[in-house]
Amino acid sequence: MKLLVTGGAGFIGSAVVRHALAQGHAVVNVDALTYASCLSNLAKVATLPSYVFEHADIRDDAAMARIFAEHAPDAVLHLAAESHVDRSIDSPGVFIDTNVRGTYTLLQAARAYWQDQGSPETFRFHHVSTDEVFGSLGAEGLFTETTPYAPNSPYSASKAASDHLVRAWGETFGLPVLISNCSNNYGPYHFPEKLIPVVILSALADKPIPVYGAGANVRDWLYVEDHAEALLTVLTKGVAGRSYNIGGNAEARNIDLVHQVCTLLDELRPKERSYAELITFVEDRPGHDARYAIDTRRIQKELGWQPSVTLEEGLRRTVTWYLDNPAWWQALQNRDGIGKRLGRR
Repeated sequence: MKLLVTGGAGFIGSAVVRHALAQGHAVVNVDALTYASCLSNLAKVATLPSYVFEHADIRDDAAMARIFAEHAPDAVLHLAAESHVDRSIDSPGVFIDTNVRGTYTLLQAARAYWQDQGSPETFRFHHVSTDEVFGSLGAEGLFTETTPYAPNSPYSASKAASDHLVRAWGETFGLPVLISNCSNNYGPYHFPEKLIPVVILSALADKPIPVYGAGANVRDWLYVEDHAEALLTVLTKGVAGRSYNIGGNAEARNIDLVHQVCTLLDELRPKERSYAELITFVEDRPGHDARYAIDTRRIQKELGWQPSVTLEEGLRRTVTWYLDNPAWWQALQNRDGIGKRLGRR
């Protein structure tokens, strides 16, 4: 197929682009190149004849209409989004503008293109979302596809709104839509403002490793390459109108995850003292959700997908990649907000 991927220069988006090209699909990568975009993530595929890059903003009606008309995609994988919770606390309007208005603009462009093509049943608009739209779990239970939405941050609220728009365009206009909600991703090319890269890079710089609150918040961790495989599985095998939860079946408290990363660094880049001695507890994030956990039974039973990389193996691959690729992350250190505490009330 020819896939139109939005946000393909981002962390998850670039993994999807690389994976799709490896599977033989053609890819049109649409990215506005915001602070978190890195075209270097795609250096190994940038010269392939089956890959095209379009520097464009999903909020630009004319640009989206042109791109659909010019490239005639068979499907859309919509990953472009503002995604950092801390930044959403500081600047919620940016998240509303990109995640809500941007998704609306893209939906309208996709709908017009789809109708001009005769409304083919094979077309797909796959919207990639997050488990954070479901809010916060207690000590037990799992998010399912029917869990009521209860977002607690400006980021998750903006993603919940975009999910609802996608569903509405499917119900009202018949656009063949899919929605997937994933757990926390990690892996190579993860932008340096997120937890695992922060731990790795703070440790390597011999700086305090910040842990919010008591580090008791629990997340389900999904290796990014597993997620890319899952997204293409949903796109090619999923039933239009359905939503699919994608998780790694790998719950961990933040503090335990930080200790795992420190232990790997002690092994792979040893110093006189353990990196864990750098762990520093800091003021918690406002409205910090206690626990996320994904029930993956639908995607396993209906589509035959399940994660293949354990948390232990994925963390080892991730730490090793950062140690082996300092030029990638060093080039990002001066980008806006990196190394600063964001997201205070």
